Amino acid sequence: MLKPKVLFPQQFIHERPIHHGEEFGVLCWNTQKLTERKGFQRTLEQVLAESPCLFLLLQEVKLSAKTNWFLPHWSYAVAPNMETRRSVYGVLTASRYGFKEAQARLSRKREGMFATHKSYMLSYHSLAEGGSLLVVNVHAINFVRARKFSQEIELIKQEILGHKGPLIVAGDFNVWSRQRRLSLLQFCRSVGLRQAIMVDPHHVKTYRQHPLDFIFYRDLALQETLAIDTSTVSDHNPLYARFKL
Repeated sequence: MLKPKVLFPQQFIHERPIHHGEEFGVLCWNTQKLTERKGFQRTLEQVLAESPCLFLLLQEVKLSAKTNWFLPHWSYAVAPNMETRRSVYGVLTASRYGFKEAQARLSRKREGMFATHKSYMLSYHSLAEGGSLLVVNVHAINFVRARKFSQEIELIKQEILGHKGPLIVAGDFNVWSRQRRLSLLQFCRSVGLRQAIMVDPHHVKTYRQHPLDFIFYRDLALQETLAIDTSTVSDHNPLYARFKL
């Protein structure tokens, strides 16, 4: 049902590598399918002006199948989970750095309520001194039992276990129960990830008192974090983290 035929909308216009010692911002946001609305676009522009970023990790985007994306000066790749005649939905990773490689993935399980998949994106970005930064943009499966959720997280783990070097894993993980949260923590331990703790956690989207959105990292120095209050736009607030390679 609604499984996407368009597997890989993308635009690569940058070749810039990341240099040792360089700082870069990461913005992670579940956009609630509002990406084509002018109000959302104005808010995003304002957020980026106040918290400059070189990576955008967006979940639950909605893109028109007939028009260009609303930020034409970014390189980006999309991992769709649904497609209609007019729109494509999914996760989107955008950057001012070059993409060395991008891989779109669908969850193996479908969500019980809607019979749709979730998606995630793995993107590799060259380091000037060799190797690459791996960025994993996740919208984790919802409306399934905790065991199936853990199986999907394990699939992501197997994808990234072989990566040697810096790593960012971020997104909406839908960890609204203790069992789901434990599965996510075990995943982080197994691949050496640390959580970027927001300095103002009251702005982070929660359900049943469990935060849903996270930015995790490895082999990077965390410089700053911020959960940005934009509650009049989306039901999630964007998370910002600034790193140094």
